[in-house]
Amino acid sequence: MAVFVLDKHKRPLMPCSEKRARLLLARGRAVVHKRYPFTIRLKDRVSGETQPLRLGIDPGSKTTGLALMREPDSQQRHVLCLFELIHRGFQIKKALQQRAAFRRRRRSANLRYRAPRFNNRTKPKGWLAPSL
Repeated sequence: MAVFVLDKHKRPLMPCSEKRARLLLARGRAVVHKRYPFTIRLKDRVSGETQPLRLGIDPGSKTTGLALMREPDSQQRHVLCLFELIHRGFQIKKALQQRAAFRRRRRSANLRYRAPRFNNRTKPKGWLAPSL
């Protein structure tokens, strides 16, 4: 895809290819600024022109897809980077379900050797209701 690039004063430049980023790092012209998303910072460049970029968003129930695209004069767009944003709501729901399962297990743990109660529900022979 593409590697994000910053200039000497940490201002954004246009993203470059992975190959160019490797060459810049190997020649000592750039340093790693951030590991995720992978961003390099140039040591010798101060400013530069940037092209217009567009961020495409595809919202979903559990994740949201993000696409960073370069928008040239023609209709065709060039995708620079793709991201996937995982919503936290599903994590919260999963944590609450797990907490409920832990509680359920704790509450039922002490009932293993309790005497069965289904046999003591029968009425003795000759029993009549109190109203009769």
